[in-house]
Amino acid sequence: MKVGFGSVVVTAGVNGILSFCFLALAIGTEYWYIIDDSRTNLTEPEHVHSGFWGVSDDVQPFSEAPPNLSESAKHMQNMHNVIAILLPLSLVLLVFGGICGLVSSLARSRALLMGAASYFLLCSLLTLSGVSLYISYSQQALEETEKRMGPEQMALVHTSFGWSMGMAWLSFFLEVITGLLLLLAARMAQLTQYQETVAPI
Repeated sequence: MKVGFGSVVVTAGVNGILSFCFLALAIGTEYWYIIDDSRTNLTEPEHVHSGFWGVSDDVQPFSEAPPNLSESAKHMQNMHNVIAILLPLSLVLLVFGGICGLVSSLARSRALLMGAASYFLLCSLLTLSGVSLYISYSQQALEETEKRMGPEQMALVHTSFGWSMGMAWLSFFLEVITGLLLLLAARMAQLTQYQETVAPI
């Protein structure tokens, strides 16, 4: 079954739109990090979820910087600042990437399609960097909290990543797929142009 140029670019467009929606959903929701606290000093088990912008006081204690920060706290604060830039930036760039992809598809230009593909792959790198930094940030926050609370109390606090994180990962994979599909479309456009050139001969 031969796949046409139109089918490839439409599939790329759908994937691009979904990647934007998933990333926007991830950034806008509060289920990146899930904390189940069942320590004995609590009247009942506490279930806390942490969003992309807001963090839990128990597990991520450095969302609001005190006057005198330790080096570790400063490092974590800087990490959070970088994360807060990377993922929204990737979201904004996806909008421009979608416009570039649409224009290049209508023009059937190999150069423009290659540029749009590279653009989406760049967005995927930004998304991957942001998600990876968030994982590292959460791990360091957990280690800092364990130092403060002690291993006995920390054993009663169960943590996991939530579905918002899953949405961000889905967005990353869809961005990569979109870029690869646009590369395929660029190759198809090149072959079509070549065939049109040699046909009269």
